[in-house]
Amino acid sequence: MPTQQEKGALFQRLHAGPTFVIANAWDAGSAKMFAELGFPALATSSSAAAGVLGYRDGQLSRAQALAQATNVVAATELPVSADLEHGFGETPSDVMETIRLASKLGLVGGSIEDATGNPEQPLFPFERAVDRVQAAAEAVRSLTMPFVLTARCENYLHGKPDLDDTIRRLQAYERAGADVLFAPALPDLEAVRAVCSAVHKPVNFVVALRDRSFSVPALTDAGVRRISLGGSLYRAAMSMVHGAASEILGQGTFGYLQR
Repeated sequence: MPTQQEKGALFQRLHAGPTFVIANAWDAGSAKMFAELGFPALATSSSAAAGVLGYRDGQLSRAQALAQATNVVAATELPVSADLEHGFGETPSDVMETIRLASKLGLVGGSIEDATGNPEQPLFPFERAVDRVQAAAEAVRSLTMPFVLTARCENYLHGKPDLDDTIRRLQAYERAGADVLFAPALPDLEAVRAVCSAVHKPVNFVVALRDRSFSVPALTDAGVRRISLGGSLYRAAMSMVHGAASEILGQGTFGYLQR
C-alpha cells in the first residue's frame, strides 16, 4: 500500500500532463470498481455522497462527507481528492479546518467552492471568496503531506452566467494559491478554451450536464488538464436501478436481467 506521501506526489504529477480522467466514487464498492477499470485517481462527489445517504446535494455535514471520503480512501491504493463543497463553513478558519481534517484522513486533494448554500445570496462576494481560497492555501502549506487544492467558481450553477467574472474569480483564486481551477457548467468549448487560456494552473472540467459535456479529445484540445465525472456515474447507476424496479412493479417481468 503506497503511503499518503506517495499518493500525494502521484496526484501532483498527474496534473503535469497529459490530460487524465478522475472517477468520482460514492462508496468503497464503486471505488474498487473504478480502480480495477484503470482510473489513475479517484474523487468524491457531494451530490453522490448525499444521494447515498438519502439527502440532497449540499445537505451533508462535514463529518458525514469526510466519513464517506474516508471509505473511498481505504478502498484502494489510488490517490483520492474530496469534494469539500464550500468548506463546511462560512469563515476562512472553517475552510482551514476542513482542509486539515481532510489531510488527516488520507485525502491528497480537495475542492473549495465559492457558493454559499444560501439561495438568497448564492455566491460569496468576490473579496470574501478570495480570502477563503487564500485560507485554504495557507492550510495546505502547513501540511506535511502533498495536497492539491482546487478552487471552484460556481457562477454558471447559480444564476450568474458571466464568463468575464468567472475568469476574474479563477485568476484571483490562482493568485491566492489554488493548484487547480474549476468552473462547472461552462456553456461551450469556446468558454472552456477561454478559461484555460486565462490561467496558468491546470483546469478541471466536470462531465455532468446534458449538452454541456464534451469528449476527452475535445477537452484536451481546449486545454483541460483534468476531467472529473461529478455525480454522473452515480446518476447513471441509479437510473438503471430505477428502470429495473419500475419494470418489476409495472410489468411483473425481469427483463433487466438480460441487459
